Amino acid sequence: MDREAIIRNRDTYDTWHFAEANRVGRTIWVSGQRGFDERDQIARDPVIQARVAFRQLERTLREAGATMDDIVCLTSYHTDMAHLEAFRGVKDEFIRAPYPAWTILGVAALASPDMLIEISAIAVVGSGRRPTEHRIGR
Repeated sequence: MDREAIIRNRDTYDTWHFAEANRVGRTIWVSGQRGFDERDQIARDPVIQARVAFRQLERTLREAGATMDDIVCLTSYHTDMAHLEAFRGVKDEFIRAPYPAWTILGVAALASPDMLIEISAIAVVGSGRRPTEHRIGR
């Protein structure tokens, strides 16, 4: 299978040497999405940063041929775990059941000192079309 790089920002790709995402077959690995908007501005509010990052994730997945429903694994990085509950609320605006696996990491810093959160994901194209939940216990 061939690997397809999803490059949304050529300057980022050429300067930092990474793709927004890579797709191999039906699987897509999305690089960390940040809260910088289209003008490369970032709000100090963690809720706004989270919404912008999820919109970036949604756009990257769409360009790779997937949807938010196709996310099977989500990882979020937080410089302040006190913001986690607010982040979860924003996540729930974008991610619906059946929910993906989710790893939450508290970190000392991210790539920019203004960044409070970053999210990355793995998606499998088409996996969200016929969701199945398996319940263990109650």
